[in-house]
Amino acid sequence: MVDPLVLAERNVPRYTSYPTAPYFSGTVGVDTYRDWLGALPADASLSLYIHVPYCENICLYCGCLTKAVRRQEPVDAYAERLSAELDLLAGALPARRLVHIHWGGGTPSILGTRHLSDLAEKIAEHFDVTGLVEHAIELDPRRVSAPLVKTLASLGVNRASLGVQDFSPKVQNTIGRVQSFEQVRDAVALLRASGITRINMDLMYGLPYQEVADVERSAELAASLGPQRIALFGYAHVPWFRHHQKLIAEASLPGAAERLEQMGAAGRAFAAHGYAAIGLDHFALADDTLATAQRTGRLHRNFQGYTTDVADALIGVGASSIGRLPQGFVQNAPDLPGYARAVDSGRFAIVKGIAFSDDDRLRSRIIERLMCDLSVDLDAEIAAAPPAARPADGFAAELAAIAYLTEAGMVQIEERRIAVTDRGRPFVRLVAAAFDAYLPQQKSRHSVAV
Repeated sequence: MVDPLVLAERNVPRYTSYPTAPYFSGTVGVDTYRDWLGALPADASLSLYIHVPYCENICLYCGCLTKAVRRQEPVDAYAERLSAELDLLAGALPARRLVHIHWGGGTPSILGTRHLSDLAEKIAEHFDVTGLVEHAIELDPRRVSAPLVKTLASLGVNRASLGVQDFSPKVQNTIGRVQSFEQVRDAVALLRASGITRINMDLMYGLPYQEVADVERSAELAASLGPQRIALFGYAHVPWFRHHQKLIAEASLPGAAERLEQMGAAGRAFAAHGYAAIGLDHFALADDTLATAQRTGRLHRNFQGYTTDVADALIGVGASSIGRLPQGFVQNAPDLPGYARAVDSGRFAIVKGIAFSDDDRLRSRIIERLMCDLSVDLDAEIAAAPPAARPADGFAAELAAIAYLTEAGMVQIEERRIAVTDRGRPFVRLVAAAFDAYLPQQKSRHSVAV
């Protein structure tokens, strides 16, 4: 019998992309990026991601590419470079039709109302925003003010994602992110009063000194505020990758059994409040577009998590940001000096990426459907692929690799259709990993499966 605790401690990617970022290389650079941008049809739809790698202080759990900043000058300089990169894009892109904008970080609001307004004006100058479906921003509830919210509403922001993580004081003190329920409640009220009614919340399990009761209480409190979507992320302890996490004692972290129990307790609390489980770790109210997309097989997954974004290309702006074009992935310089040097010299900051092979595209579709729908019809996906990409064995080796999950009741396979059961939902990344042709190369260490 398969031990779920052993499975929970296996290291696998989160599969917000395929191929995953550790396999990007310098063979894709600025010239390739410019060619890929120029090849987009004029009527292509675009999604814009703007990364702001600054926070006032760094939370110990954080796995994002960001740094603490206390002076205004670096923020001003960064805003100018974002504007310059938008100018570069306008000169290289035939396409102009924006359907999604997402400000991420870090703490994007650290730019302040003036820079946010100037950059939004620059976006509207270069792109057609009349058909914008969603304009979203990630917010720290402790930094939400009436002037900020008023500005965001005036810019057309219609979705805000609030980083909550946990409401327990003991956990908050340990991770360096102290915020009361009242602060979060007041931030939600300010946003809704301004007309920004699409609210997301991020919670976490597996944090230091966190107990099942803490996660359950946080889930109940978050749900009581009625956000349309809630993301429940497992804390990824990767101190070799994010050095500030070395300040978290490993002995303080919940084990595999506790993490599984925490995940299940939160899921039950969300279900009791009318939230549907979306993929691996998201929850949405039944009338939210994310839930509708899942019911109709139109749910997608990208670097921001589960999404309804179906744009032809995702354009990343800012240090470390990743873009996805029909030909492949690209990534800007992750270091701020490298990003600054490139943009200041009037060129794109792309330092690596990967061009898709037909095999990549086929495996990417299979992995995305597994992560989004918890099921995939292998024969249908193979039939839709170019003949040269169709595996001679029909993925027999991959099916054999997940046989142990079938025997454990976590996966069902009927007529080559894979379906992850409710018991197997927490382990869906293990099913996806069976179709990852790059994973055996072990170029990177990954977070645990649950």
